[in-house]
Amino acid sequence: MENIKFYNKLKKSTDTLTALLENESYFSDVPGTWHVVVVDILNSTLAVDEGKHHQVNLTATGSIISVLNFIRKEKQNIEIPYFFGGDGATFIIPSLFLKSIIKILDNYSLHIKNNTNLILRVGHISVSYLDGQDYGLKLAKHQITNQLSIPIVLGTGLKKAEVLIKTNFEESRTNFEKSLLNLEGMECRWKQVKPIQTQKKVVCLLLDAIHEGDQRWIYKAVISEMDRLFGTFDNRQPIKSTKLRLNFSIRNIWEEMKISLTRQNLSYLFKKWMSTLIGKFYLNLSKDGKYYLNQIGQLSHTFMLDGMINTVFTAEQSQINLFITYLNQLENDNKIVYGIHVTHASVMSCYVLDRKTKHSHFVDGTEGGYTSAAKMLKQKLKNL
Repeated sequence: MENIKFYNKLKKSTDTLTALLENESYFSDVPGTWHVVVVDILNSTLAVDEGKHHQVNLTATGSIISVLNFIRKEKQNIEIPYFFGGDGATFIIPSLFLKSIIKILDNYSLHIKNNTNLILRVGHISVSYLDGQDYGLKLAKHQITNQLSIPIVLGTGLKKAEVLIKTNFEESRTNFEKSLLNLEGMECRWKQVKPIQTQKKVVCLLLDAIHEGDQRWIYKAVISEMDRLFGTFDNRQPIKSTKLRLNFSIRNIWEEMKISLTRQNLSYLFKKWMSTLIGKFYLNLSKDGKYYLNQIGQLSHTFMLDGMINTVFTAEQSQINLFITYLNQLENDNKIVYGIHVTHASVMSCYVLDRKTKHSHFVDGTEGGYTSAAKMLKQKLKNL
């Protein structure tokens, strides 16, 4: 019988991330019956260049919400690992859920195409296949903040799965089913979040070890250098409650509506605009509102390790320059390849089912964020 609670039962590391990477015993092989599911926006770099960054982020967030809402409905106590990528997402799921999740994501892809003209690629590949091709996939669970635990992956399995799925993608030929679309809890109501210190900038970093066997020690070294230059994870966290401001833009709510609903609805638009307006007073004046605001930073996804480092953080330009010098040396030594994007603020999309306990926040940088960093990374990979 399939172990659908494999991820639930993983031992959680509550130590530092560098300590986790030192201890191989925290990492377990993902069961061969599980599958890697990837969703990715075709030509996302072009979409960002055309000013569609908000739509791109919303689309990626919506794919995560679609899957999590299905899991919540079917098996409320099952956890699955997932990763937000700015222009897509990756999931590791048991085969029990595979058929339903692919059907939901294919349907969501049709919805996105109909409403935004973006093409969302969807595909899956079995962990047993990746194992058979010697693409590693080891998984750990890490308590990165007091409120948030995240999956940590070592190996090239997820990245290889992404390449294979993108290469072999074919658009779904099914018809859209309204009943399959469930984006309950989707919200994107925040203005761009600027660092507390005006001299700081927001950094989006993608970093990959050249050799799979070197991942643990290289990522440990890079994170240690980040701690030394920028301070602890909490110190470099870009999402601070004191800088959060609601966005009352009708256009912003309209864009959200295009993703979350099957058709545009003026009464919905007005209702959401009013709730956003009222939300300003709820957040600033009520006890529950202040509590929710303070929890957002704790529940924001600003660091991922899915076989490579993906992170958004804040730093002063002088510190960034020192860090880039360090990364260039590692790159010149053929240890890593990286892409980096430095900008003035971060952006956030949200999944809110309960403002007290059930909410998650997905963070990217402005001006393309992860997508811009990926453009730099892909160019370097072509030259390897």
